[in-house]
Amino acid sequence: MRDYMLFRLYGPLAAWGDIAVGEYRPSFAHPSKSAIIGLLSAAFGIRRDEEGRLKALGESCSFAVRVDSMGVLLRDYHTTQVPSAKKGVIHYTRRSELATDDLNTILSSRDYRCDAAYTVAITVADNSPYTVQQLATALKKPVFTLYLGRKSCPLALPLQPQVVSAATLREVLETVPSADELSGIIQRGDAAVFWEDDKTSGLERQQSITRRDESRSRKRWQFSERQESCGILRKGDEPCTSA
Repeated sequence: MRDYMLFRLYGPLAAWGDIAVGEYRPSFAHPSKSAIIGLLSAAFGIRRDEEGRLKALGESCSFAVRVDSMGVLLRDYHTTQVPSAKKGVIHYTRRSELATDDLNTILSSRDYRCDAAYTVAITVADNSPYTVQQLATALKKPVFTLYLGRKSCPLALPLQPQVVSAATLREVLETVPSADELSGIIQRGDAAVFWEDDKTSGLERQQSITRRDESRSRKRWQFSERQESCGILRKGDEPCTSA
């Protein structure tokens, strides 16, 4: 038996960053690990420049995602005015940036997932600085404001974190129903599940994908690759004993 900390994610808009080149900012269809660790870090009040604490939390947590609603792709065209970088000049507010005479316009296209909903399961290593119960408590009373990938994507429903003990990932995901408030958008029948833990999941791995979303440095915005398994949670099937 393992302890899992489960919570739900839903908002009108969400953005799960993928590899971005040039002016295009894509979004994955389900949460990235850096987004989940960032959300947990915000709940604990860990700042982006506290790289030691961020690394310890990221390395000790494994996560899985059940996609309750894939949502709809929304692509937004952005124009942003920013001042030129100058040595010794730091702008702490947006008002300060716009008060300068040297403004440049940056054009970009940004992807969002509209009306997407997910159930997230977290497990922690034996040497983790936090227990799953502490993770759940932090999400109930977060230090910083939580959002879904970007600050422009606020949560629309409470996270409802809870700790559940189960033998497999499949078993624990089957115990958590979808939110009643989202009955109009939740997909019926089978649900896609993505996980990274190589221990027994109870799900059949259909494919393995590589994602560059393991945070190495939040200050320098650097990420490394990790492997993620993908399978289907089929209602009524017998559990699979493979990872």
